[in-house]
Amino acid sequence: MLFKPKSSSIYLSRLIFLQNSQRNLSTKSSHYSRKNNDDDDDDKEQKTRNTKEDQQDHLYLYKSRGQHLLTNTRILDAIVRRSNLRPTDTVLEIGPGTGNLTVKLLAAAKKVVAIEIDKRMVDVLRERVSEKGLQDRLHVICKDAMKAEFPQFDLVVANIPYGISSPLVAKLVYGGNPFRSATLLLQKEFARRLLAKPGDSEFNRLAVNVKLVADVEFVMDVSKREFLPCPKVDSTVVIIRPKAEVPDVNLDEWWAFTRTCFSKKNKTLGAMFKQKKNVIELLKLAKTLSSNRENALIGKNYECDDDYEGNNEEEETDGDDVFASSCDVEMTLFKEKIVGILKKGGFEDKRPSKLSNEELLHLLSLFNQAGIYFHDHVNPKDSDDVAAAAAAYSS
Repeated sequence: MLFKPKSSSIYLSRLIFLQNSQRNLSTKSSHYSRKNNDDDDDDKEQKTRNTKEDQQDHLYLYKSRGQHLLTNTRILDAIVRRSNLRPTDTVLEIGPGTGNLTVKLLAAAKKVVAIEIDKRMVDVLRERVSEKGLQDRLHVICKDAMKAEFPQFDLVVANIPYGISSPLVAKLVYGGNPFRSATLLLQKEFARRLLAKPGDSEFNRLAVNVKLVADVEFVMDVSKREFLPCPKVDSTVVIIRPKAEVPDVNLDEWWAFTRTCFSKKNKTLGAMFKQKKNVIELLKLAKTLSSNRENALIGKNYECDDDYEGNNEEEETDGDDVFASSCDVEMTLFKEKIVGILKKGGFEDKRPSKLSNEELLHLLSLFNQAGIYFHDHVNPKDSDDVAAAAAAYSS
């Protein structure tokens, strides 16, 4: 048993913390198994409940909200142990659920700040912690973790809802709160992407962006059978540790650069940057950033670039032919400039999926030195670093 209640008033909690309590937990997939649809709208699920069951002490867990409770005591203890908690630490836990991990964190740390969006879970969590006399060391924030402002904390330990893994990792590693480490239980496939190295089939922009500012360590795999309700996939525990020193690079420029490179990660950089779409976008931005060009001319030129396909209808005027030809020449020269940069650095035949962060940083530096940029740093959009990072991961 993970928890033995002292009174019938907390019968609800007992159902959750017993390993063999799955028959008492009604989920969408089990209560309506014949429909075989875990992702039905939660509002429909609410309406179809039996009134009599609503009056009982049953807790409905929504798979669509990522509500999967880890119940294995041995694994919970291992997560806390590998987190290297100190008695003076304040721990941030995101998605505490009913508190299986929370009570163990409270036993090892000074304070736990738990962010939970589901008020039902909050009520169970508070009651459980109060039973142990630890309520003074728990601070609960009942909000969406992606919208909540994080207080100061020393480290993160959490079983993260699968649906917010990517933007949440971005918010942590690119946020303004310094922390020692983040021990996270993640969907296995997502963790593999996070841990991937250059040359791995899973290597992607997520790994590149996270590893720019942090190191990621594999801890252990966790079977899906250790959760209630049982998810469809296994999980993995990783530890993310922010780097003491990070490269001196404009983050908006880096995110835009990696977005371009990893849009076709297995193509050679030469083939990718010769594509007309990429040439037009980079040329348009280069002219936008150029201080010696007229803004009106910029807009007119790139109306042409967006539509011009390299051939003209017979009925077009001579002036239109000359203008289209001018655009074509300008694009050709700019493409030759890009290819020259790739050749100079030895990158023309290399693929983004096989490049290290150091190599990518070097290539970006070569582009910037030549006046080619991937982000409008003169007129940036109104967004903070965290929001931009989250968008970079999710798009």
